[in-house]
Amino acid sequence: MVNYYHSSDLLRFTTAGSVDVGKSTLIGRLLYDSKSIFDDQLKALENTSQRKGLDHVDLSLLTDGLKDEREQGITIDVAYRYFSTPKRKFIVADTPGHIQYTRNMVTGASTANMALILIDARKGVIEQTKRHSFIASLLQIPHVLVCVNKMDLVDYSQQVFDDIVNAYRDFASKLDIKDFHFIPISALNGDNVVNRSENMGWYQGGTLLYTLESVEVSNDHNHLDARFPVQTVIRPHGTEQHDFRGYAGRLASGILRVGDEITVLPSGLSSKVKAIYNPDKCIETAFAPQSLTIELEDDIDVSRGDMIARKNNRPEVGHDIDAMICWLGNNPTQAGAKYTIRHTSNESKAMVKELVYKIDIQTLPRLENESVLNTNDIARIKLRTTTPILYDSYRRNRVTGSFILIEEGTNDTVAAGMII
Repeated sequence: MVNYYHSSDLLRFTTAGSVDVGKSTLIGRLLYDSKSIFDDQLKALENTSQRKGLDHVDLSLLTDGLKDEREQGITIDVAYRYFSTPKRKFIVADTPGHIQYTRNMVTGASTANMALILIDARKGVIEQTKRHSFIASLLQIPHVLVCVNKMDLVDYSQQVFDDIVNAYRDFASKLDIKDFHFIPISALNGDNVVNRSENMGWYQGGTLLYTLESVEVSNDHNHLDARFPVQTVIRPHGTEQHDFRGYAGRLASGILRVGDEITVLPSGLSSKVKAIYNPDKCIETAFAPQSLTIELEDDIDVSRGDMIARKNNRPEVGHDIDAMICWLGNNPTQAGAKYTIRHTSNESKAMVKELVYKIDIQTLPRLENESVLNTNDIARIKLRTTTPILYDSYRRNRVTGSFILIEEGTNDTVAAGMII
């Protein structure tokens, strides 16, 4: 089990934008100006930049770790970086901008609290901007921060920034995004990244780092619906704890307290919470997303894949699932195809019953009467599982509302799904 942390102490964010919009440079600048890189890393950056004939330090090399990326000057894979300030810890996923790597953005954004969407000030809102914003909306990322980059190349014009903000707001009004922020920046020169820009006195908002440190994420978790998927059963069999039976896992959502009346699903057996243990001690109250061990008052049959919920607040239970999916597999799929579905700590066999419609990722309309899904396609489908799935809608609960599909022959993850 992972160490416990308070959810507001950690911000997971993902970067998205078209090719060459400056995502890797922005993350490099953020790490550099916040003094989150080591001296030997900085020296290596300086040497590499000199070999490339540059008169400045190429900060994008901090995140472009793959050999092909360094040679082409682009991002191919999802690059994860970890850094911290006195106020908060951060996990950043630098995702590729090419359309053929849409699946990589879905991977990087799936657990994010915030999406940083970069826009080139010279180009404004383009198709890639719309595509990445649609994915952020589909994945229900709670916060979107639109960074208008390369402001130095448009003479730090307020009019250019305002026009882009208005165009983005007009498009985003069609999406399900609740919280917007807009910041004019120059990642290359560091304007409004960590330090306020002297070139844009007309901008009165916070810097990028200030926004990342101050955005409220404690309410991003569903604290209403207690959902505890059981990952394993703990039976020490020692002389001191001979009769101990604990159920370990991560609290997906909600709050559990000692004494709460609970139901174990799918069996429907009831009991009360006798004790709750986090990795350090026995506690009275647990909050998502803590990793826990729960002890019940009654010796009932509970195993991996079961879910503990409050007695009068249960998830949906069913074999038929209606979902949006992003197809990640290299091989296409169609109605009738069979896979393994992995949902929370449970696995089952599943069959694609129907392809309802596909989303044209370029222009966003629905394409009906489609019979095949290919790599990076986003579609609405219907699934039938062999055993019941314990789920909530993804809109209500990002943990119990999500799943992946696994190809049985290769064990490859071929789809990421969001239950409607």
